[in-house]
Amino acid sequence: MFLSLTLICVASGAILASVNMKTLEPIKATQEKILQQAIKDVTPEFNNNPAAESYMAVTSDGDSLKIYPAKKDGQFVGAAVESNTEKGFGGKIEVMVGFDAKGKLLNYTVLKHSETPGLGAKMQEWFRMNKNKQSVLGRDLTKGNLKVTKDGGDVDAITAATISSRAFLNAVNRAYSAYASTDAQSGASAQSADTSINKGGQQQ
Repeated sequence: MFLSLTLICVASGAILASVNMKTLEPIKATQEKILQQAIKDVTPEFNNNPAAESYMAVTSDGDSLKIYPAKKDGQFVGAAVESNTEKGFGGKIEVMVGFDAKGKLLNYTVLKHSETPGLGAKMQEWFRMNKNKQSVLGRDLTKGNLKVTKDGGDVDAITAATISSRAFLNAVNRAYSAYASTDAQSGASAQSADTSINKGGQQQ
């Protein structure tokens, strides 16, 4: 009986390992495709490989975020920043935020979140809608961090989802702080670069 159980366990392990090896590459390819699409969605048109030229940059919080520089015929046109925050109502929120060469916010996409459906989950579209003060697109963050109106800012929070709104804006602000801390064209520290881009309780 012991020998039989051992053989069954070995065979099962071998089968699982084989399945894992066969699915590893397809999963990796899918993840890379999703990443490339997220970068494309938030940056100006480019013809380089931002993922291959990515680098880490320090945020105002002292941690690091990954930046994907976008270039057109060798000319820097903007960058996507993979940001996150732990301040969401449902936990961690991950976003991809795009900036142009002057640091203006171009677009964003929410990569992952656990916010309440119908409330905080509305962040995917809420902050790009051209209604009242909802949209953050085109904002110049050199003038300061984005804040909801309840905190003295000029961005309308999602109705009945202030915590989620604050968290989303925190992720965007963190993205810009990382972007602004470097010379995005080279990935070098802004302090050491010779030239740098001028970037100057939830109701649920």
